[in-house]
Amino acid sequence: MSNESSENKSAEELAAEKIIAEAEQQVEEQHEHAHEAISAEQERINELELALAAAQTTVADQKDSVIRAKAEVDNVRRRSAQDVEKARKFALEKFVCELLPVVDNLERAIASFDKENEETKPMLEGVELTLQSFLSSLEKFDVKSIDPQDQPFNPELHQAMSMQEVEGVEPNTVIAVMQKGYELNGRLVRPAMVMVSKAKPAVDTEA
Repeated sequence: MSNESSENKSAEELAAEKIIAEAEQQVEEQHEHAHEAISAEQERINELELALAAAQTTVADQKDSVIRAKAEVDNVRRRSAQDVEKARKFALEKFVCELLPVVDNLERAIASFDKENEETKPMLEGVELTLQSFLSSLEKFDVKSIDPQDQPFNPELHQAMSMQEVEGVEPNTVIAVMQKGYELNGRLVRPAMVMVSKAKPAVDTEA
């Protein structure tokens, strides 16, 4: 009886060991499968991360290109607007230069009239009205005269035709305006032709 029990027990132990071994093998196989699955998933994640980084780089490059293109368009638009504004301001320059001699002649005509002569007074008034009409028209287009009588000489706006000593007048002062100058929208189109005072020569005290 005892020998049979011992043999049966050994068989049960063998069966248990076999079951345990099979279970361990199954666990190991499942572990290997899980490890392979994790590795494959990690590889896929790495691929996706690389693709995302590449996409972000592309988006950043395209964003920079769009910003540069927008800046260039803004620059072109601004330059075009400046060119249009400049052309609008100074398109009349040549026409204004053609009108200035007419204004000069009218002013000379007025200066030549005898203000005390009643017979020529109506003609004088007509010339004065014509001159005023001309000047009003010029002012509408921002044409301004430069009449620097008794002002300091400015070489940027005035052209000195001669110099003369004048008692009691500071040197480099405009003492006579022979022809008025004109500006168009702040831009000089004709300098004023003037006579300028000069300093007296130094006296030689040694003599």
